[in-house]
Order: sequence, then C-alpha cells, then structure tokens
Amino acid sequence: MAELRGVGIGLGVAQGPVARMAEPLPAPSDAPSERTLEEETTRVREAVGVVARELEQRGALAGGAAQDVLEAQAMMAEDPSLETEIDARLAQGRTAEWAVYDAFASFRDTLTAMGGYLGERAADLDDVAQRVIARLRGVPAPGVPDPGHPFVLVAKDLAPADTALLDLDKVLALITTEGGPTSHTAILAREKSIVAVVGAVGAKGLLEGQTVIVDAASGVVTTEPTAEELDRAQNRAAARASAASAPITDGALADGTKVPLLANLGNPDGAVDAVALGAEGVGLFRTEFLFLSSSQAPTIEQQRVSYEKLLAAFPGQKVVVRVLDAGADKPLPFLNDAHEENPALGLRGIRALRASEDILREQLTALAEADAATRANGGGADLWVMAPMVATVEETEYFVTLARDYGVKTAGVMVEVPSSALLADRVLKYADFASIGTNDLTQYTLAADRLLGSVASFQDPWHPAVLRLIREVGAAGQSLGKPVGICGEAAADPLLAVVLVGLGATTLSMAPTALADVRATLLQHSLEDARRIAEAALAADDAATARTAAQEAATR
Repeated sequence: MAELRGVGIGLGVAQGPVARMAEPLPAPSDAPSERTLEEETTRVREAVGVVARELEQRGALAGGAAQDVLEAQAMMAEDPSLETEIDARLAQGRTAEWAVYDAFASFRDTLTAMGGYLGERAADLDDVAQRVIARLRGVPAPGVPDPGHPFVLVAKDLAPADTALLDLDKVLALITTEGGPTSHTAILAREKSIVAVVGAVGAKGLLEGQTVIVDAASGVVTTEPTAEELDRAQNRAAARASAASAPITDGALADGTKVPLLANLGNPDGAVDAVALGAEGVGLFRTEFLFLSSSQAPTIEQQRVSYEKLLAAFPGQKVVVRVLDAGADKPLPFLNDAHEENPALGLRGIRALRASEDILREQLTALAEADAATRANGGGADLWVMAPMVATVEETEYFVTLARDYGVKTAGVMVEVPSSALLADRVLKYADFASIGTNDLTQYTLAADRLLGSVASFQDPWHPAVLRLIREVGAAGQSLGKPVGICGEAAADPLLAVVLVGLGATTLSMAPTALADVRATLLQHSLEDARRIAEAALAADDAATARTAAQEAATR
C-alpha cells in the first residue's frame, strides 16, 4: 500500500480501477500545404465553427458554472484576432492543421504572459486547438476514455468541456496531477459532487486498471489497498450517501448556534436546485453573466427581469448580489478593455465601475426596481448588495452612499484584499456587512495569481496569513454587530468551514452541492470547538500544517 497526497474536494470517498486520459494529439507537420489557399481557409472556417457550436451545446447541456466556461471557450475559438493569425499562416502556404496549431500556441503564450483572467483563458486554448485540429484530421478529439466499465479518471488536468459532461454513472472519482482547490477542475467537480483529489503529483505513476481508493476528505489516494481498506471505504461511502438523503435542516453547530448556509449562484436558473439542496438564501449572486457575453451593457429592463427571477425564488430569505466584477482582467468593450501589464492589480471591481459610473448606477436602479416589484407581489427576498474588490474606507463610503441613494437598504463590501481586511473595523463603520472572497484574498495575501498554474501551490486558503486576515474581519464584525460572510471556495471545504466560523464568520456561502457535507460537519462541533480548532490552525506556519493541526484538533 502507498499513499499519494493532493487537495481533496469535499468529503466523498470512492474506489475503482484507474483509466488514464488520452495523450494530446501530436503536433502537425509544418510542411507546405498541397491544397489551395481557398481550400485550406474553407477547412479552417468549417472546423472552427463546428467546434464552437459543439462547445455551446455542451454548455447548454451542463448548465451552471460549466455553461459560462464553455460559452467563453466558444467565443475564444471564433476570436477575430485568432482568425487573423490563422489566415496569415495559411497565406504562407501552410496547412490548416499547422496554421491552427501555431496560431493558437502564439496566442496562448501572449495571454499567459498577461496573467489574470486572460491567463486562465490561455489555459483553455490548448483544448480548443486540439478539438479544431481533430476535426480537421477527421479523428475524435482527445477526451475522457471509455473502458466499458466504471473507473477512476486520472489526468494531468481536465478541460472544462470534458469536466462539464462527465458521465457520473461511469466516472467514480477524479484524480489530477495539476491544479489547486480553485482550479476549473476543482470548481466543476465540486459543483457536480464528483469525488476528487487534485494536484496529486504522484498520480503520474498510476497504471491503467490499477485499483485505488480516492479519499477527498483527507486528500489521499491509496494505491494497492487491502481488502479491509476497500471494505472500510465502501462503508464510509454508504454512510455518507445515507446522511445525504436525511431530511435537510438549517445550518447550525452542535450547540445550536445558527450558521446559515447560502448558495453561490451565477445565474437565476440555478435557484431551483439550490433550494432543493437546502440553501437558506444566496450569499453570492454573480451578475457577470449579464455582461460578459455582450458587446454592450445590458439595459436596466434586461437586468431587472433577471433580478426579479432570482429574488422571487427566495421569498423572505437573504439574497446577496454582487455588482459587476469586471475590468481589465475581464475586459469588456463598454467598461474597460485597455491593455494593462498586470490586470490582477489594475482597474477592476469597484475601480472599474467608478470609472464607468453610469453602468453602476443602472445596475443599482435595476436591483432596486426588482426588489420593489417582487415585494409588491408579496414574494420578495431580503436584498443585500455588495461591491467587489473594495480596498479602502473611502471606496466603502462611496459605494454604500450611492447604493442607499438608489433605495438599496442593505449595502456592503467584499473583503478580497489585505488592506480592507486590516481596516475592517473602519470599513464596517460604513458598510452594513462584509463578505470575504477567499479566492482573491488568498491570491493577494500570498502574491500568487490564482489562475496561474506555476504558483497554484500558494493558492491555499488554509495558509495562516489568510486565516489571520479573516480573523481580523470576524473580530471587527463581532465588535460592531455587523454580519461577516464567507463566499469564496473556502466555505465549501467542510473542515475549513468550521475554522471560518471559529474565526468569526456568521454565514457561509458555497456551491449548492457542497451544502450537505458542510451542514453535516458543522453539526459535529460546538462554537467552542470551532474556536479551538481555528486557534490550532492559526498557530501553524504553513497551509499544510494548518490543515493537519485542524484535523487533529477536530478529532479531540
């Protein structure tokens, strides 16, 4: 028996034979084409169009976060800049296959150097290129294997198009050798309740057909397990399935302390599933879906219709809406698409909105109108609105004042940068609440781009430096009587959720499929336990040690 360690997603455990992801298609030859320029151009256009439509169809079938990712990939495939690059190579007498391969590679390298959101898009370019080249060659695109029986999928990482449509009757668990807890693979695995361990470097040596146990709760992959270990894992899986089917209760600790469990949503269409899984409201509603797929800002009316649909789905419950979080790292032609050397530190979030204040004012208008309309119909939610990427007290005062001018009763801020965490006592004098975005807070605390694979190991919210900042915000909230929520991916980690409550979080928001595991784990600990476990994690020197210390404290 041997153990391989990575980052577990959720609390699941599964076992089965390994099936490895197919290797990428070999690079095409750069030999001159034997076809005419017109023939090669026609081939490229047809292949790109087919791949783009296929990605859109996969997205429509998958829904949720996967749909957003896949629609972005489809847009990327038909990007005019890429088309120009491909045409330039075809004009040199190259084949369609080589033109696509070389143009995508050049474009990928450029975007990688930019970092941030564009760097993330660059990581998806390889998958799009492979699909287009496969279409040109008339062969299946590399993807998820089908050995004819249920299996544990092992891959370097998964493209969103593959993760989105995994057959959960066949894929027992997922192991990747790269990626971290906030990678696309991890986020989509969590959304689909797939047992997963990501970033398990040692999995490179796993063999086809080899039986393994994948334990997401401990982040361990056991190779060559004994019969006793296999039975124990099976019993754990059965017990977890039984717990998941138990009646849903509100989030609470063992001593009765209430900890409302909310859903992170990116589209009103996800509301029904969130309610079915026990969401007590919405802790983060991302409004970007209305903006990112458009060449111009949506109208007030278009926004209001979507917001009304969301608010109507949660009558009497809290719904926290984040105004548009975009800017140079998510360039929009009507907001800010100017090139920046370091977009993660550029004009984004509330900074970008202040530079284009009409967009913010229209969004606040639409939210206030939707709130009034749903309340008038007797089914309104408790609307809270927050600004992203707030770094200063002055920005807090600006947003809260403006929001109230438009009739927003509860206005708050996201704490995603160290400055707002360190000044939380002053920020919360103006804001009605704070919501901590742990993904970005970790990125800025450890100076590691959360979308850059080379520094993925630093992107761990268990790091004591991040936990200390969260404690600062929790203490300020408790002192001033202001709510402090968590809406980053950290809240979906069941043990870390306990730690966050111990640090002062009053609500937790996550992907709806994580609610059951977090709910069950909270019920095992009192508030005193949570504070003790949190102190154990804070005393550590690094993320791995903090996680281990918390696990040991939780078992005492």
